[in-house]
Amino acid sequence: MDVSDPEDNSYEDYYNSEGLEDFGLCKKTHVKEFSNAFLPVFYSITCALSIIANLTLLILFIKYKTLRKVLPLHMVISDILFTLTLPFWAVYASSALYLLGSFRRRRAGEPPLDKGPIPWFGHVLEFRKDTAKFLQRMTEKHGDIFTVQLGGFYFHFITDPLSFGSVVKEAKTKLDFTKFAEQLVARVFGYHGIENEHKVLQASSTKHLMGDGLVVMTQAMMYNLQNLMLHSVGSGDGNQWQESGLFAFSYNIVFRAGYLALFGNEPLKSTETLEKAKEADRQHSDELFKEFRKYDQLFPNLAYGVLGPSEKMEAERLKRLFWDMLSVRKMRNRDNISGWVRDQQQERDEKGMQEFMQDRYMFLLLWASQGNTGPAAFWLLLYLMKNPEAMSAVKKEVEENLREAKQEVKRGGPLIDLTRDMLLKTPILDSAVEETLRLTAAPVLTRAVIQDMTINMANGQEYKIREGDRVAIFPYIAVQVNPEVYPDPYTFKYDRFLAPDGSKKTDFYKGGKKLKYYNMPWGAGTTMCPGRFFATNELKQFVFLMLSYFDFELKNQNDEIPSIDIRRWGFGSMQPTKDIQFRYRLRF
Repeated sequence: MDVSDPEDNSYEDYYNSEGLEDFGLCKKTHVKEFSNAFLPVFYSITCALSIIANLTLLILFIKYKTLRKVLPLHMVISDILFTLTLPFWAVYASSALYLLGSFRRRRAGEPPLDKGPIPWFGHVLEFRKDTAKFLQRMTEKHGDIFTVQLGGFYFHFITDPLSFGSVVKEAKTKLDFTKFAEQLVARVFGYHGIENEHKVLQASSTKHLMGDGLVVMTQAMMYNLQNLMLHSVGSGDGNQWQESGLFAFSYNIVFRAGYLALFGNEPLKSTETLEKAKEADRQHSDELFKEFRKYDQLFPNLAYGVLGPSEKMEAERLKRLFWDMLSVRKMRNRDNISGWVRDQQQERDEKGMQEFMQDRYMFLLLWASQGNTGPAAFWLLLYLMKNPEAMSAVKKEVEENLREAKQEVKRGGPLIDLTRDMLLKTPILDSAVEETLRLTAAPVLTRAVIQDMTINMANGQEYKIREGDRVAIFPYIAVQVNPEVYPDPYTFKYDRFLAPDGSKKTDFYKGGKKLKYYNMPWGAGTTMCPGRFFATNELKQFVFLMLSYFDFELKNQNDEIPSIDIRRWGFGSMQPTKDIQFRYRLRF
């Protein structure tokens, strides 16, 4: 337990009012406006009536001796004292009513306001039940911009993709992502960051997950995918058909390989041979994945703060387990830790962050880096399996890519080595990945409003936004499955993002106007996912190896593509409501 030094505590701090003018409700201009209008009148009338009544009683007590009793006199004095405290009670009452949303009114120039059926909670129950359906209903009711109350906050949703730039490009002094993210991270991971947290992450990600750094990470991912997927090649053990859930299989393999690539391998010095070290990696990463899935299933309710008592206990158990498994102390003994993880830990250590908080950050990095790629791999592989034309086109591209690199998959031959340069020459697979993410990635992009500001819409209209509110975009409904942008939007078309000349297609339109933000699975602007290139390579490497080394098929070819689990709207790559069975085997 961390106990601060008593000598560091000063009771004078309790009486220091410096900065209170910036605290909480006192800073809300609408609270001030209400208080200025309501409190003087309320207090004046109540105070006058109370004082007149109680002074009259006091005079009677003094004049008529027969009325002089201690208890009634005390009651009169208490009433007078209570009257003098009315300003404080009035402030508390008005503040409580404000928090419940009772006094929020739409001002001139503001978006349509829909406070919802329950004070303070607003629409949060319907929003959580099915975010996409709720926002679709609000859009049909109010148009391209509207304000809804969700759990005490007012969210301004913009649903016109032509107007996204007004949010994405806005200065951080007006719209800030970090404030909202810090609150979520503290609640879900118990982590409290350093100053300029986002800049530190961006700098490290640019160095290690892009450019030359991505070459190293691609090699590390390849090494670990080979260990997990191909360790039985040539032994004959993998030639028999095996059955599994496709989601369980895809998530398991991609998560574990990504974890090992980033957080390092079992130290060779602790095992007698390299093969034993690899076997230890397979065993350890599988155990870690099983525990991660338990936490992953709790994540939506944890993020919203609505876990039941038993779920809270389980979440705390899992957090402490991961804080230990990923602790800085244990990481020091691992081999091949990525520069991305190592630099992040060193930066926080140099800034004086306590080691227990660094441990929590390691868990945050694991979830941020591996919580979405596994589910995305499942959807990509499933869409290819359900679309023979797409599967044939991607498989042909993979084979041509290998021939061009003078690599061959053959019995007794060396394992193929997919480099970053090879992965840059896959326009068909790239289009299939982009189409998969369009259909299954559904983040809610949220910004905190730092100061009163104006949102400029593409149609020329301007809307005033209040300080303390939130501005949000849900690209999935606004653009990714918008039939104006994508004809037949819920159908997987592997070549949707391919131009006629084979290059990437980027010209998509709404209302005859070209869209800059036509697909946003990674977010946008300065807060776009810094690990998107590494994550994309993870998906492509997984598919490359599956197509090159395995025969696989759905157990029941008539199985329908499962629907999306709507409880996870807003948290990145979606997961299916149920798994779908498939079978696979190594070709030799």
